[in-house]
Amino acid sequence: MNIHDISRAPTDRSPEIQFDPDACSLSISGASFPEDGAAFYGPVLSTLDEILKALDQRCVTVRIALNYFNSSSAKALMNLFLMLDDAAQAGNQVIVNWFHAADDDTMKEFGEEFAEDVRFVRFNVIPTAVTS
Repeated sequence: MNIHDISRAPTDRSPEIQFDPDACSLSISGASFPEDGAAFYGPVLSTLDEILKALDQRCVTVRIALNYFNSSSAKALMNLFLMLDDAAQAGNQVIVNWFHAADDDTMKEFGEEFAEDVRFVRFNVIPTAVTS
């Protein structure tokens, strides 16, 4: 994985992850309950950490649209948000858009809880159309 290559195809247990280095945007979507969360997210977070440390006054946009995640994924997400908060504190504009189905109070509450854990990131919790 080179420094700008963060791309994972979705599986039935892991989310799709896409990073666009030109737009400096990261997208994570789907369900996230990989058998080994550290093995799945570790290389992604490590690469993203290098990218964030190399930024100089840039805007970073993160789109999270998960319909389910387990506890090891929650830990990886928290690590992601802490890294993003550090990048924001360093002077980068960091925006996280946390999407949840309008009828999914659990995912909404998770987004709100993650938002409380960051100080410098603009964290938006956004309802989307109801899923069937």
